[in-house]
Amino acid sequence: MRGVHRASTRVGFMRMTAVVVFMSLTMIGGSAVAQQTPPGAQPPAGSTQDLGVRIDAPPAVLKYHNRPITTFRATILARPPAERAAAIVRRLDLLLEHAASGMPVTTRSLNGATAIVVDGRDIFAIVPEDVDTLAGETESQRATEAAQRLQQAIEETIEMRTPARILVGVERSVGATLLFAVLMMFVFRIYRILAVRLPTRAEQQVFKMAGETARLITASRVTDLLRHVVTVLAFAMGVLLTYNWLAFVFRSFPYTRPWGESLRAFLIGRFTFFGEKIVQAIPDLFTAVLILVITRFFVRISNSFFLAAERAAIDVPWLHQDIAQPTRRIVATMLWLGGIVVAYPYLPGSDSDAFKGASVFIGLVISLGSSSVVNQMMSGLTITYSRALRRGDFVRIGETEGIVLSVGPLSSKIKTARGEEVTIPNAVVVSHITTNYSKYDKADGVFFGTSITIGYDVPWRQVRALLLLAAERTDGVRPQPPPRVRQSALHDSYVEYILLVALVQPSDRIAVMDRLHANILDAFNEYDVQITSPNYEGDPEAPKTVPRSRWFAAPAVADVKSSDTAGV
Repeated sequence: MRGVHRASTRVGFMRMTAVVVFMSLTMIGGSAVAQQTPPGAQPPAGSTQDLGVRIDAPPAVLKYHNRPITTFRATILARPPAERAAAIVRRLDLLLEHAASGMPVTTRSLNGATAIVVDGRDIFAIVPEDVDTLAGETESQRATEAAQRLQQAIEETIEMRTPARILVGVERSVGATLLFAVLMMFVFRIYRILAVRLPTRAEQQVFKMAGETARLITASRVTDLLRHVVTVLAFAMGVLLTYNWLAFVFRSFPYTRPWGESLRAFLIGRFTFFGEKIVQAIPDLFTAVLILVITRFFVRISNSFFLAAERAAIDVPWLHQDIAQPTRRIVATMLWLGGIVVAYPYLPGSDSDAFKGASVFIGLVISLGSSSVVNQMMSGLTITYSRALRRGDFVRIGETEGIVLSVGPLSSKIKTARGEEVTIPNAVVVSHITTNYSKYDKADGVFFGTSITIGYDVPWRQVRALLLLAAERTDGVRPQPPPRVRQSALHDSYVEYILLVALVQPSDRIAVMDRLHANILDAFNEYDVQITSPNYEGDPEAPKTVPRSRWFAAPAVADVKSSDTAGV
């Protein structure tokens, strides 16, 4: 027991001795370095807690002559990391004040810490509390990196005091600047040539073309796009040359060398990063391209099938010819969407935060504005597959009457008789009664009517004959199916007649009805029949009846019955 007690006493005495030595090195300098170094850096003692090591201040980066050496996190002997870094800079300035050649920088382990030694002198120490263990650092790794960086900083400090080396840096910078100016002039010259010749050559090729393609290219101003592309490429080349020139000039001088190395490392790192990403993405990109190629194959098969149905080359019972074209577009869109969804996980960067954020944003926008859009699109599908409207049909939707210009996914466009283009949302079309005058026009004919009221003293056969005569004289009225007259109502004082006619072109209804009304007036005036709707205040002296002798007054024919019963 006594031997063990003596051994522990000896270890404790040695540890206290180390503490006293390093405290004296820190506080009063110690050995040869203490004579020329103010109090500053603290090498570790045998136990860091003997030196009052704690972490209670923000970290500080030790920089010497613009080059970062290491990061301090621990407070030693009540000195926070910032004071430790400042004291070490002062010590290094004194040590290198008269140095004319390089000084070796080494490390040595000392009782739980690692000392950084310059030319045999302890400059500072890295204690375990300075190490960021969460980042995977170790004390020996941190000390080795600090020693290498300090060695480079010392060499650059000595280089700054050597005029010959500074002159070499100036010469390198001047040469790089001249080369940079020549290259920039060359880029500018190439830019001016391409910015003029490429659009001019493209315009000449467009002028040689004819038809809708040439007009489309001219309207889209593709030639201006070429000029903008050349400008962007020239600007990018200028930025790249300027970046490399600046990095080279910075690396030519010791103090700015860290900046140049950072610029070069950033550029090389970006190119390396993108190159590695491209190489890593090749298999997935190949898979995505393969999926899209397969999707395109199925789209082409689908388009061929629906185009054949649209041209009536094949007979598909469940697919009408009118809806073959929109069905083809819908199926193609669904196939492409399915292919994109399947290929999306294989696209480069699809798992990045940028893609995820864009997906969330697009989903939010769609969810906020999709209700009305989906309503219009579903209404458009209802219109398409109910075959209520087709392009070129003459229709009435609510109070709007005209020719259908287009039936889109969100709205339908109608051109009125006055040349107006009316856009009606598909939901409005579905919610209103739609009258299509063109759907059965070629087969059965669509009848348009006009009404007239005549007193009871005029024979109905004569009125009927006059109305049919006016219809026969009117251009734009079809002879088949023949015009028809209906006695729609027997009012108190007069009879209401309706003349129904089928038009050659329903879209000319306004003009044809104008001519028909004019012919009705002429026919009644020609046969001296008044178009009146009398109202009685009392019984007339003579009864208002038509004697049998006048039942077939001209132009009525005796063998014509009251009216044909077929049709409307």
